[in-house]
Amino acid sequence: MKKMIAAFVLCIVAAAVSVPASAQTPPGAANGTRGNARLERMMAQVQSRFAAANTTHDGKLTREQAQAGMPRVAQHFDEIDTQKAGFVTLAQIEDFMRARAAAR
Repeated sequence: MKKMIAAFVLCIVAAAVSVPASAQTPPGAANGTRGNARLERMMAQVQSRFAAANTTHDGKLTREQAQAGMPRVAQHFDEIDTQKAGFVTLAQIEDFMRARAAAR
């Protein structure tokens, strides 16, 4: 069940990042506040999952931590860990997700 939820959240965030801000704003929403709020909620979910998986609370997710708490990140760990440091950060995960969304 956790794997399904992780995959679902990652897909939602990747989709939200790929949608232009103008498309996220429903008609009548003032200054895109609804679209921005939705994106912020999704990013907060990713941040929350990252924080829960980062059991050492050092801002770095090891492969083992990713496997335990963010399996989709673990599947793409080598792609996300561009510096080959043995860990990934939240910023690297977000950059990876944006790049994947832009490639679609």
